Amino acid sequence: MDTGQPTTRLTHNQALGAYGELLAARHLVGQGMVLLDHNWRCAQGEIDLVLREGRTLVVCEVKTRSSHDYGTPHESIGRAKLDRLRRLAAAWLEAHAARPADVRIDLVAVLQPRDGVPEIDHVRGLT
Repeated sequence: MDTGQPTTRLTHNQALGAYGELLAARHLVGQGMVLLDHNWRCAQGEIDLVLREGRTLVVCEVKTRSSHDYGTPHESIGRAKLDRLRRLAAAWLEAHAARPADVRIDLVAVLQPRDGVPEIDHVRGLT
């Protein structure tokens, strides 16, 4: 039946990524962080999660995999990606007129095997 509404279907990878971001956000909030933004976009790109931990603003990249066949989530963060995250953090701060005491870039690596419990690894302060 055609409802006249456009349908949006996620690819497997998009659905896996969205699920990983949900798990990461729940994990970080469970650790006491405050979620400020999710999938924030600007002309330079997108930040998966923006959180506050005390007086520190945390820009968090979430990488989700179902296996290590194509490398670990950690291996996907190279110098160029880290530089881009720094620029995005500066853009978020400017857009929100925020002046935190500190800014940190974290990675949450989520491994969700097809049959099994997800593994979550939170890496603080990527350099």
